[in-house]
Formats: sequence, structure tokens, C-alpha cells
Amino acid sequence: GFLQSSTASALKTSEQLLRSAASKTRDNDGATNPQHLLAQKLQTIAKLIDSPLKTRVYYVTLDGFDTHAQQAGAHESLLGKLSSALAAFVADLKQRHQGQRVTTMVFSEFGRRLAENASKGTDHGAAGPMFLAGERILPGLIGKHPSLTDLQQGDLKHQFDFRQVYASILQWMGWEADALGKSFKPLDLFT
Repeated sequence: GFLQSSTASALKTSEQLLRSAASKTRDNDGATNPQHLLAQKLQTIAKLIDSPLKTRVYYVTLDGFDTHAQQAGAHESLLGKLSSALAAFVADLKQRHQGQRVTTMVFSEFGRRLAENASKGTDHGAAGPMFLAGERILPGLIGKHPSLTDLQQGDLKHQFDFRQVYASILQWMGWEADALGKSFKPLDLFT
């Protein structure tokens, strides 16, 4: 039907755009990229940022964090991949002289409970960290370390609404924050 046809057309157009942009990019021989999917996705994004495309926002995922069982080993592996991929991405952007233009935001769609469950994992919780990386980001922790004893129904307490971070990034990009539905006070995140 219409939806299937529209989706197929959009995918075909996206593939053509990516091929066109990729043909106008240069490989970064100085960049060392880990050999896993997230690093490969970020390497592609670095090339696209360095291309003539005018795309302002890119989005990639790293699945596997919904660890209701055997969390310790899984999170260690996932966070290792995240760390190595982000380090390579930031270094790649710097070598391409694109670092001042890019802010990377890492987030999860849900937090985790503080207490371990019977399966050596954690269940969905409320608050969770967000990480920002980039040459224009102020270094350090925004807020304070969360209390592990002063909880809200077993969950860590929020210090900020995640939409404040979104509002801050939108402001840095020169965009209005209307899409957030209401006004959120931006945080002091950028140099």
C-alpha cells in the first residue's frame, strides 16, 4: 500500500544520498577505529559530517542495555564498546577539523533500578545518566553524584529534566525549542 511504497521510496532515496555523500568524502587514514558495529556507524557519520551534506543531526544505537539478567558482564562489554567507539569518533572528527561543529549525546530511553534483581540484573528505573562529548562541551559533571540511599520508590532521583539538556543543545544549534512542548531552562553546558 501507500505506507509500504513511501517507506521503500524513502529508503531508496536515503541510500542514494549516502552513496553520493560518501563519494565526496575522504577516508581519514590517521583514524584508528575499533572493529565493531557502533564504531563503524560513527566512522560513517564522521565521513558524512565531513561531506557536503547539510545534515545537522545523526542518530545511532547500541542495543543490549536492557539487562534484566547477568548484567555485570554485559554492561562491561557494552560500555567498553561505547568508550572505544566514542574515543575513535572524537579523534576522527578532530583530525577532520570538524570537532568544533559536533556535540555527541549518549542517553538511554530508561534508567535502571538501583537494587539488583534475583537474576543478577536490574529492572527499569527512572533517572539515568546522559553523557555529552565534544570540543565545545564544558568538562565535568553537571549536578552532583546521585545519592544511593535517598531514593524515590527505589529509584535514583532526577536532578534535571532530560529536556533541559535537549533545550541546551537546541540553543547551541541556534534552533527554537518549541518541539519540546513547553519551555525548559537550558543548562550551562557549552564553552
